[in-house]
Amino acid sequence: MVYQLARPALFRLSPEKAHSLTLNTVRMLGRIKPPPRTTEPLIRLMGLTFGNRVGLAAGFDKNGVAVDGWFALGFGHVEIGTVTPKPQAGNPLPRVFRLPEHHGVINRMGFPNDGAERVVARLRSRRTSGVVGVNIGKNAVTPLDRAIDDYIFCLRAVFTVADYVTVNVSSPNTAGLRSLQDVDHLVPLLSGILEESRVLERRHSRRVPLLVKLSPDLTEAELRKSAAAAASVPVAGIIATNTTITRESVSGHALASETGGLSGRPLFTKSCAAVRILRETLGPTMPIIGVGGVASASDARELRQAGADLIQFYTGMIYQGPALVREVVAALR
Repeated sequence: MVYQLARPALFRLSPEKAHSLTLNTVRMLGRIKPPPRTTEPLIRLMGLTFGNRVGLAAGFDKNGVAVDGWFALGFGHVEIGTVTPKPQAGNPLPRVFRLPEHHGVINRMGFPNDGAERVVARLRSRRTSGVVGVNIGKNAVTPLDRAIDDYIFCLRAVFTVADYVTVNVSSPNTAGLRSLQDVDHLVPLLSGILEESRVLERRHSRRVPLLVKLSPDLTEAELRKSAAAAASVPVAGIIATNTTITRESVSGHALASETGGLSGRPLFTKSCAAVRILRETLGPTMPIIGVGGVASASDARELRQAGADLIQFYTGMIYQGPALVREVVAALR
């Protein structure tokens, strides 16, 4: 209720100013409010224990500035990032556009972040012990044929502070990145990262599951092929999906021609279909995190029924506010 009263004022700000204000508010919340005492059954997946099935999707808190606050809001896990080796400013402004009629957002951020070292220092100081994933990517200036160097740099940097690591090869906002989903690129990339992960496991005496995040814009055949290849490496899980560059669901909107990835309610049908295909392809045991367009408890239940073990969202909170966390947690009990 409070958020619905505040939303008109937030929407009068530019999307990035509203986002910054929200992040600061959640950060302060984390300083004064402990995480709620969970009465939910614990979820055990990938060797990790989650307080509930609901997580914050990567992209909202790129630099891990408000991790304690997200847990105070009731999330069962938080994924930060995308983090790159070196700090980068991302793409020029304007780069985020609201589509309120569709409860959607188009962004072409381009991985703006503080760089791996600063993010790691921040994560070391967090107070809560909930599951935190770190989504990693390559710097925009790094050639595609050297992308693995950036992913391994990030893996080494975050290994001791991350509970799991997500390899982001599906953002549409870094030139050429999505080509890394092609099997000929994906298998050697993931194999090299996993090999380094095993070295780090022995060195630090801890296991950090490796996941890969896939695009909703792959054809069914491409999605099945990429997922099967990732599973053969093997990764510990799949995240489906990232944002979409298609515009069928917002056709005719004044902002539909803006480049970038579309998220929010217009993405839900595609993300749900992707999760269903992945579950059919990978069988019952491969962990799948479903993300993309969750805007209600019924959306979360549908994504869960499609085969997702855990649910994440981001854009839904822009329109529904933090009450969405409680609603979805309750729906997935």
